[in-house]
Amino acid sequence: MEFGVFILAQQRGYHQTSQQVINNSIQQTVAAEQAGFHNAWYAEHHFNNYSLSPSPLMMVAHMAARTQRIRLGTAVCILPLYQPARFLAEVGFVDTVSNGRLDLGVGSGYQEFEFERFGVKIANSGAIYNEFLDILPKGLTQKIFEYEGQFLKMPPSSIAVRCVQSPMPPVWITSGNPVTLGRGVRENYNLFVTALLNGREAIQGLRERLVKVASDNGKDLDRDVKFGFLRCAYASDNNAEIDAYLDCARFQRRISESLKFRRSQSDDGYMIKEVPSETDPTIEQLRKNLPVGSVNEVIDKMLEEISILRPKHIALQTQLGDFDQKTMLRQIELWGERIIPAIQKELGRNQPMAHALAA
Repeated sequence: MEFGVFILAQQRGYHQTSQQVINNSIQQTVAAEQAGFHNAWYAEHHFNNYSLSPSPLMMVAHMAARTQRIRLGTAVCILPLYQPARFLAEVGFVDTVSNGRLDLGVGSGYQEFEFERFGVKIANSGAIYNEFLDILPKGLTQKIFEYEGQFLKMPPSSIAVRCVQSPMPPVWITSGNPVTLGRGVRENYNLFVTALLNGREAIQGLRERLVKVASDNGKDLDRDVKFGFLRCAYASDNNAEIDAYLDCARFQRRISESLKFRRSQSDDGYMIKEVPSETDPTIEQLRKNLPVGSVNEVIDKMLEEISILRPKHIALQTQLGDFDQKTMLRQIELWGERIIPAIQKELGRNQPMAHALAA
């Protein structure tokens, strides 16, 4: 079981400067490597305070110089917003300067606000995304490649800086669309999924959907597909600290949903208002749904969720809202010292039995 940190780089208000938010992201990545995390993941969003990470590849390149071992991932590059020639060249460059530590997460995007400002119709995002997936293996593995699609066109071309990883960096696909996930399964890419802020029932439903996607595409989920699980989780004996983390997690979902469903509001065109919705969970509901509580409670809840979903990777959301940076750095250290080793030890103890049952 691999563990990563997912760094969204949010700005909850003007009491946080953009420089502080980005510096927090850098510090959290360094802390995650020191704590023994396997990956750090960076989002991509534009033009508002939901996320101040406009280029995850730039973030990976910067953190490659600040770290030595931790893998660095894009979660995700919004492919329809890129020009393919530049994107492929930058992937090769970033994999090179990171000494082959790049995990390439890609997606089609969902925030129309962003697409409008890039001059791309969101109605075309799925088609453009699929053409990008056609181009990726060609550009990253072939010395000379070409492509002729409806939206993307490349004359015979060669990417000068080749990837270090062979044949190319691992690709991670994220989507709520089973057709999109199905293509990822068929082409042996990794999947990135989430149950948002929901609990056990949602995780069980997610497991069933993934099993079906794999089966529909001729694969066994556990044997043939590597998938990661994005999750909010927090360990502390301080209830106020847990509540502050959960409040930031709820803030994230409020802003995300307001952008996704085109109901975002802003007084100045930048800072999105945090508007509660009818479907908002309470803090108590989030305490029930998520792996939060004492160290032992979090370990037990995480093991229960892992037993249901059976992911190969878990990415913990560390930078949410305006959560206190020093407290989060201590939390990352706590996961590295106590929680991850305990989970891995328990999983290792149960592995022989799991293999026997599978046989």
